[in-house]
Amino acid sequence: MNATDRTPADLLSSALAADPARPLVTFYDDATGERVELSVATFANWVAKTANYLQGDLAAEPGDRLALLLPAHWQTAVWLLACSSVGVVAEVDGDPAAADLVVAGPDRLDAARACSGERVALALRPLGGRFPQPPQGFADYAVEVPGQGDRFAPFAPVDPGGAALVVDGEELTGAGVVARARTDADAAGLPAAPRVLSGLPYDTWQGLSYGLYAPLVTGGSVVLCRHLDQLGAPAAATRETSEKITFRAPLPH
Repeated sequence: MNATDRTPADLLSSALAADPARPLVTFYDDATGERVELSVATFANWVAKTANYLQGDLAAEPGDRLALLLPAHWQTAVWLLACSSVGVVAEVDGDPAAADLVVAGPDRLDAARACSGERVALALRPLGGRFPQPPQGFADYAVEVPGQGDRFAPFAPVDPGGAALVVDGEELTGAGVVARARTDADAAGLPAAPRVLSGLPYDTWQGLSYGLYAPLVTGGSVVLCRHLDQLGAPAAATRETSEKITFRAPLPH
């Protein structure tokens, strides 16, 4: 981590400069058999496109509140870093009625309709596929984002001391997210450049830390597993070996 890494977006920029080809996020959905691996460069490209969409088409500004109604998923990680890039506050499982805009998965669309601002829907299909039928009242992320620019520059500088993330009812600044992730990594004894396996949901700080921020702050990568409880013990052990896991996230507490 560099001294200038004061926000999660800064961490991603440093990772991109250091080794763009290495894996960053590997995602499994054990209910569908999906596996997606994103290098630092590929992940950063998705973040840049999403940030351009957020800042441009959705006209989001620093300090705006975005209700993030998504599960632990590689596209959720992209949105978290895109919000950090723009300066938008990502409110995990936030109240859509109180948010400036909302981003929701297919099972949260009814709740998301309470938002009076911009609404974006994610199908969460393999390879980032679009909805077969676009949901009424929502922009389809998979339709809108691929054509966005591959490089991102914020219209206004992002303040590391400004609100960046709300989870479990706690608000953290961008600098606070980085500092807390570093503390978590040190306390857990994460090895250098860890390969972390996490089956934790993204609705708690613990899940976000092990499933994204701690691997990012330590120059590592994460194997993010949704529906891990559907994978038997022998298959789970095989995955840990094949993915070269060096640290497994603890169970929820």
